[in-house]
Amino acid sequence: MTLKPSSVGLAFLAAACAHQQGTPTVFRDCNSAGYCTDTPVMVSSIPVVTSVVSPDSDWPTYGRTPYGDRNSPLTQINPVNVSKLEVAWRFHTGEGAPEFKTRAPTALEVTPLVFRGTMYLSTPLGRVFAVDPTTGVHRWVFDPQVDRTVYFGDFANRGVALWLDPAAAPGSRCSLRVFVATIDTRLIALDAGTGMLCSGFGQQGTVQLRAGLRNAPASASEYEETSPPTVVGGVVVVGSAVADNNRIDAASGEVRGFDARTGTLRWTWDPVPQDATNPAWGTWIGANAHRTGAANAWTVFAADPIRNVVYVPTSSPSVDYFGGERKGRNQYANSIVALNAANGAMLWQFQTVQHDLWDYDNASPPALVTLQLDGTSVPALLLSTKTGRLFALNRETGESLFPISRSAVPPSDVPGEEAAATQITYTGLPPLSPQTITLDDMWGSTTADRDACRQRFSELRYDGVFTPPSVRGSLILPSNVGGAHWGGMAFDPTNDVVVVPTNRIAAVITLIPRATYEAQRGKETVGERIGTEYAMMRGTPFVLKRELFLAPSSAPCSSPPFGSLTAISLRTRQIVWSVPLGTSEGLDRIGIHVPPDIKGAINLGGPITTASGLVFIGAATDRYVRAFDITNGRELWKFALPAGGKATPMTYLGVDGRQYLVIAAGGDGKAWGWSDEIIAFALPRSAR
Repeated sequence: MTLKPSSVGLAFLAAACAHQQGTPTVFRDCNSAGYCTDTPVMVSSIPVVTSVVSPDSDWPTYGRTPYGDRNSPLTQINPVNVSKLEVAWRFHTGEGAPEFKTRAPTALEVTPLVFRGTMYLSTPLGRVFAVDPTTGVHRWVFDPQVDRTVYFGDFANRGVALWLDPAAAPGSRCSLRVFVATIDTRLIALDAGTGMLCSGFGQQGTVQLRAGLRNAPASASEYEETSPPTVVGGVVVVGSAVADNNRIDAASGEVRGFDARTGTLRWTWDPVPQDATNPAWGTWIGANAHRTGAANAWTVFAADPIRNVVYVPTSSPSVDYFGGERKGRNQYANSIVALNAANGAMLWQFQTVQHDLWDYDNASPPALVTLQLDGTSVPALLLSTKTGRLFALNRETGESLFPISRSAVPPSDVPGEEAAATQITYTGLPPLSPQTITLDDMWGSTTADRDACRQRFSELRYDGVFTPPSVRGSLILPSNVGGAHWGGMAFDPTNDVVVVPTNRIAAVITLIPRATYEAQRGKETVGERIGTEYAMMRGTPFVLKRELFLAPSSAPCSSPPFGSLTAISLRTRQIVWSVPLGTSEGLDRIGIHVPPDIKGAINLGGPITTASGLVFIGAATDRYVRAFDITNGRELWKFALPAGGKATPMTYLGVDGRQYLVIAAGGDGKAWGWSDEIIAFALPRSAR
């Protein structure tokens, strides 16, 4: 039997699951809109919920299916009626209360899951809620008691994973499990019916993910978990988030697979080869090269349940901007890697950037799709990158489906550095964002700004795409926030169209000799991505300075739009449309000053598509969630959120027959504002 992706993506959750009685800790005072107080109460049971909708109407994994395509077959909300969307319910996590105060700002970036009549969502503090998806009233909450005094660099949790145990009796305890990877690196298994720990998993329900790492973290904040695990073939696969630019031997970025039932470690795969017989061993050159850390996989993975393969995007090795201690092309870093989910064996790898010196992590989750090429159905993998490129690879072999070009790129002028001689500069598909910038492109919002931008442009090193970092300061476009970013892409299978949000703002990277920096009494980074930051890069002769390319008035020197949403046809291999994503509204709150009518905002967060021809996305710093027409990019609806929707939305059909759109409107405590709200939208009952 051949299964379509929309069906096979749900096959791992195909059996019936009844909610179990139990004694979860819940909030007593939750009204119909989901506003809750923090009074714990023990309840004897929760209601059994029986789904009456098709599994295709649920959203049971981060990308709706394990393939990560983010396309919903629902059509109730369509281009004609989407403008009538209204708030159906709001749910507050309660983490704005004094008892949840944290040392570092938190970011509610979760994409909730809906399966069999229950919504499951997580918070930055790793608390997991089960919520009624038609009312927003919660059923249980689990609190892992994360230490709130630790300064976590990216204090976020983007969601949970579900697993239905095929060997368990239907409806038995932990037959349906919720897996959450907490910011403090615990992998926890919960019973989906009660929120109680699955005691047979690991040590009383928990696996400690710091145990056994090649390079132990130097601090609690150096090694984190921000993305949901991926479950395939009864194995829970997890990566990690490693703090950038602290030291050359940062925490190591092993990807690991754990038995979903017992928590036993099944396998480990290290992106920095440790065996001299590994074909990639010789691509890491130098006495310290094989001690390199990071190259970790911190974003969401995709999985092919039929082939039992997990597809892992890896990031830059430590440190990001100086590779003198890790010469060579650093194979497996900055790559997409196909691993056998049963044993961790590498099936193939494709490297998108050699010897990364630009923080060009593969941050976007891949999407697995089927393409028609020359009359043949081809299993494909799509990957958008910070370099502003879109790759289309054969899912079985890792070979590019379209012609790829490599070009000579500028050499480094930094002592001890050896930049790669060539990089991929063409993927067979058009770029998602600008690849070059010239003196004539200098913008600034006034004549004085433009003059100042031109003057600084002439002082910086800029030799086109892949200009290496330098002591004088190098202009980098795309910047470390993209091009494409962790928001990833959505696929429209009806038209074979990929929709990708991108950033289009340039950055300046300066390597400061350590003695000079010490004399200037600089400060270390505090994890900002917008604004100026410093990082120590211990083990190198330099300290990093990273900043946006701004005029004296704090207007960008690169021209608007500063963020875009782009649709590319995989049939014609052309851009279908590209529109500004967001507006300059609110940019002044983060120190970027531009006229109010400028289009396109810095954005982080992902899109989804629906069979009715809609694209939904928040992401922008102007704090709106929007709907676009998939055919032409026309904006059809927007709604002002209490904080930026710095997350990927989702949609599902409730048992009441209404299609809901849900987004975490949590911001990040900095540029995107802050809130603890999950907001659900639906059409008025009379409009369906």
